[in-house]
Amino acid sequence: MLKDEVNKALKVVQDGGIILYPTDTIWGVGCDATNTEAVKKIYALKQREESKSMIILLDIDNKLQSYISEVPDIAYDLIEYAENPLTLVMPGAKNISPALIAADGSIGVRISSHPFCQQLIQRLRKPLVSTSANISGKPSPEYFGKIDPEIIDGVDYVVDIDQYSTEIKKPSTIMRLSPGGAFEFIRR
Repeated sequence: MLKDEVNKALKVVQDGGIILYPTDTIWGVGCDATNTEAVKKIYALKQREESKSMIILLDIDNKLQSYISEVPDIAYDLIEYAENPLTLVMPGAKNISPALIAADGSIGVRISSHPFCQQLIQRLRKPLVSTSANISGKPSPEYFGKIDPEIIDGVDYVVDIDQYSTEIKKPSTIMRLSPGGAFEFIRR
């Protein structure tokens, strides 16, 4: 079942579509992080200002240097020792859609531990966009049953995994990292 869902989602994402999918945190809306048209579809669906950037997911931390110009050494320690899902906002974003990169050149990156995300990213060979499955300004859904029908109807594919789970999930912790290794919490 997992393999089938990865295959279906992969085809949609490769064709420039957007998907609604489970992550190691809350449900996300995503697409190929290198496809600007697909990224713009997500902004439109969420009714979100393009100045509010979204994050990308990777399956393993050794891919960070492919998308961040200068990865501070501390990033690997923070990822390894984080007890909860951790998004690191780092400057020097590269090799992704310009529509994802913040005005200061940064991008938020999370290494996902969810088997679906890991397999999809491995097969796609590119990062996956991830943003909470809600209309901008409304609360993030804690589980699938709380996702706004407008979001469900607005994506090209809804991944059929974990839809019946009512486990309350929270968004990731977010930290901003500078190339020198200084960091600050944006969301705990």
